[in-house]
Amino acid sequence: MKILTLNFLTCARKECKKSSASFPLHPKDAELVTDDAEVNCDLLVNVLPRLDWAALCTTACELGFPQLPEQAPSQEQLRSDEAMLRDMHHLLLETHIVVGKLECGNCGHEYAIKEGIANFLLPGHLV
Repeated sequence: MKILTLNFLTCARKECKKSSASFPLHPKDAELVTDDAEVNCDLLVNVLPRLDWAALCTTACELGFPQLPEQAPSQEQLRSDEAMLRDMHHLLLETHIVVGKLECGNCGHEYAIKEGIANFLLPGHLV
């Protein structure tokens, strides 16, 4: 599961849909791997405005990455700063969680991640 994907996920429980604490899901016991991929500047520049920057900062910090700036870089900054572009590419597109859990900050439910795939099926008593 790419780190980029975490920015679009929330808890599957109905009770959590209305709570801001259910986003972002918090990685626990995460085993990370990185895959080399060619930097795609256009992709990053177009995806960046769609990200919840505060959630990305939280996720990056919880996974042990260096602290991100308080404000999301502008498209112009990203295009002109090659080091920032590489760092964002590495965090969002090259880093994967292969094993671990995602925990809801509202209800505490944990979703298992195995072989890079999160299991969002809820047990019957939580549906």
